[in-house]
Amino acid sequence: MSSLAPTFLLAAALIAQHPPGGTPAPSAEDVARLEAKHLKHIRQVTSGFARAGEGYFSPDGRSIIFQAVPNLPPSIFHRPKPDEDGYQIYLGALTEDSPARMVSTGKGRCTCPYFHPSGRSILFASTHLEPSTTAEPPRGPAYSRTARYRWDFPESMDIFAADLDGKNLVRLTDAPGYDAEASYSPDGSRIVFTSFRDGDAEIYIMDADGKNPRRITHAKGYDGGPFFSPDGQRIIYRSDRKGNDLLQIYVNNTQGTAERALTSNEFVNWGPYWHPDGRQIIYATSKHGHANYELYLMDVDSGADERITYQEGFDGLPVFSPDGKRLMWTSSGRTADRKSQLFIADFTLKPETPHAAASAAR
Repeated sequence: MSSLAPTFLLAAALIAQHPPGGTPAPSAEDVARLEAKHLKHIRQVTSGFARAGEGYFSPDGRSIIFQAVPNLPPSIFHRPKPDEDGYQIYLGALTEDSPARMVSTGKGRCTCPYFHPSGRSILFASTHLEPSTTAEPPRGPAYSRTARYRWDFPESMDIFAADLDGKNLVRLTDAPGYDAEASYSPDGSRIVFTSFRDGDAEIYIMDADGKNPRRITHAKGYDGGPFFSPDGQRIIYRSDRKGNDLLQIYVNNTQGTAERALTSNEFVNWGPYWHPDGRQIIYATSKHGHANYELYLMDVDSGADERITYQEGFDGLPVFSPDGKRLMWTSSGRTADRKSQLFIADFTLKPETPHAAASAAR
């Protein structure tokens, strides 16, 4: 739900650019040392897909739901089919060699999956009611910095709820234009999402059954990727308010009356997600180059931030497990073929200092 519409950003985020000032990449040893401050036991989660990403934990932390493009079967003189390079939604248990099963329809393009807080149903966006008729991706209002740095918002994208196996699919939005980037409130009674229904990409909150949508943001420019805070009182999202296609992170209340910018810089900042403590967020930024998005942790109240990842390549769409003890994100720089897959690590919010650890050992 990410989504910048994170689903469509992944390919764009991998465009080769040199980092500011030509800073040399850190060595593998330096990367491991720097990342070990907060991350332990980093391992790849998904495999067997052409690419995968934007994963979310189930409420009990035992399963994940994510988007992925299945590998094409071997063939000769392949003729591309409509939507064959589009994401579908998959669900699987976080156990060794657990199968990942498709829970979307297999038609159209999908994005932004999410678990209901009860753990008994799911949410995602899809174009399957109006799938593409050609091999060209569907076009709609597009977000773009350059001709290559862009992603699209298909007008036929709507939000759906379903059982964990994808059955009993229920359409929740039917307004004209793109509806996606949705997630539940902690109690499951509300859904926050992005919509073009009023002509501009704005944040809305609706009841969990799709009724009573109300607009939260009212400024010109893209607003997207919203998430409720753990107490359900605030939302976090990304916005392009200056018309320069550089996204900034914002926090607001659920009435839309207390908006505050958390970043204001010359970079693309996106994919913010709350830590269970309700004070910290984690997000991705292009501060180190558009081929090298990295994850940063920020204290929402103080504004203090700290770099978390150092691996060259794309690291983005980070999410915490419900207990805050694991971090999962999408990475292309950590795979042999440089294709995006999900990674997971044990996470420590406030690691022990060497002095503290030595004192505890005595």
